[in-house]
Amino acid sequence: MRAALAFQRGQGESARGRLCRVCGSPLGRRVRRIIVFVSTTTQKNWTDDELLALSGEGKYELVDGELIHLSPAGARHGRIVADLLIRIGVFLRETKLGQVFDGQTGFRLRDNLRSPDISFVAGARLTGGVPEGFLHVAPDLAVEVLSPADRAGEVAHKVGEYLGVGVRLLWVVDPAKGAAVIYRPGQAPRTIRLDGALEGEDVLPGFSCPLRELLG
Repeated sequence: MRAALAFQRGQGESARGRLCRVCGSPLGRRVRRIIVFVSTTTQKNWTDDELLALSGEGKYELVDGELIHLSPAGARHGRIVADLLIRIGVFLRETKLGQVFDGQTGFRLRDNLRSPDISFVAGARLTGGVPEGFLHVAPDLAVEVLSPADRAGEVAHKVGEYLGVGVRLLWVVDPAKGAAVIYRPGQAPRTIRLDGALEGEDVLPGFSCPLRELLG
């Protein structure tokens, strides 16, 4: 997850968008100033083609009517995501259970657009193969790696949304705390520490990633 800047469609909003500033994290990430021009209309319904055509650094999510620009992630965040993505990818080459996707892949979840840092979709649910555009199914597994600037309320909102649309297993990895929280629908969250492991359970049966190796 990354520092976010939201644009809300509102009455009287300029058709060319706004001049906006993205602030760096409290751990000293360099402050970047970005001008993002977003064509907006009151009550506009964003199509897949319009969202795919958005340009700029980072990526966009659409959340409850707000278009959110996510700044590029820091190096440690990127290394952790890449490491876990490779591990899952190697596992899936052997097991043929489905497809893994990186953090640039969009999922249309009801009216929202989300892009988990890592996601997995079981092969049986990709009946038409992997589409060119966004996926219109919820991932079976979603992974979010927290950045220092992530706000607790925004993380909780995203967790609730994922579980509400059918994500079967969610890992929220917190490098700063050396821990991860495991979420499953209808179950209490479980926290694992450095001596634990991210387990695929019945979603990725047989997969295991020691947390100490991932965060070390």
